Amino acid sequence: MKRRILLGAAAMLAMSAGVSMAQDLPPLAQKDSYKVGFAQTESNNPWRIAQTKSFQDTAATCGWDLVMTDAGGSAAKQVADVDSMIAQGIEVLFLPPREESPLIPAVMRAKAAGIPTFLVDRSVDKAVATAGKDYVSFLGSDFIDQGKRVAEWVIANHEGEGKIIELEGTTGSSPANDRKKGFDDAIGADSRFTILESRSGDFARDEGRKVMETLLQAHPDVNIVYAHNDEMAIGAIQALEAAGRKPGEDVLVVSIDGTRDALQAIIDGKMGVTVESSPFFGPLACETMKRYAAGETIEPWVQVEDRIFTKENAAENLAGAY
Repeated sequence: MKRRILLGAAAMLAMSAGVSMAQDLPPLAQKDSYKVGFAQTESNNPWRIAQTKSFQDTAATCGWDLVMTDAGGSAAKQVADVDSMIAQGIEVLFLPPREESPLIPAVMRAKAAGIPTFLVDRSVDKAVATAGKDYVSFLGSDFIDQGKRVAEWVIANHEGEGKIIELEGTTGSSPANDRKKGFDDAIGADSRFTILESRSGDFARDEGRKVMETLLQAHPDVNIVYAHNDEMAIGAIQALEAAGRKPGEDVLVVSIDGTRDALQAIIDGKMGVTVESSPFFGPLACETMKRYAAGETIEPWVQVEDRIFTKENAAENLAGAY
């Protein structure tokens, strides 16, 4: 009887240890080169193109044999792309999840295959998958703070009542969710401002233009447009001008990203502000991966610091913009 109890206890300890080991992050050996996967979401805008180039440029100096894919704006394809990379034997995965929930199974399969995963510029649902357990870390900006900073600038620089149209990013993505929360919470603290309507433009210039055309007909009294990224902001400017409105005069346009087109729009007086969200993740990804291989405990969030661009500094930063 005692022997049976001891065997049972040993089995339970073994199972417990197995669970603990299963929850541990996959190790990464220190060596000169790695087969690295980068599963891009899409390549239909300057931000994504700049991010991809940053990874390509870094591959040559960081010892990466880089396996790259482009999901073409499809979360399902991005999951399939990660599965294909796992089958190809990648040793490290850098993943910008297109949406918070659909990419979680891919993250879990990478972990089960012994592949350390770093989420880049977008995260997943933290209630389901967590840094330090299911993936190593999230490398990216504080999206809530970005939205908050835009709202604070609007409050400080717009006189009188503000009637706002909000162009949201990709539905279900962490930057869209957080940029909306940051802006809405901050702007809601000032009773002068009302959000007339908020609708997704999928972070795309042409979609932002189309959505703005529709919302402008429904809300001709709009005098502020807040776009979750510069591409939609430029699309909104096109729609406003086509309707005979004057961006920068009778409609204040504000945004996030810090692209060359946005800085030029600020210089031209058509936009008020854009908060930076840097796409140049290659060097940071290399540095963080090497720290992890060296045995360092990586912080759950490797935060990127973002600047803010207005008419005071847009011109001096134009040459370095993407």
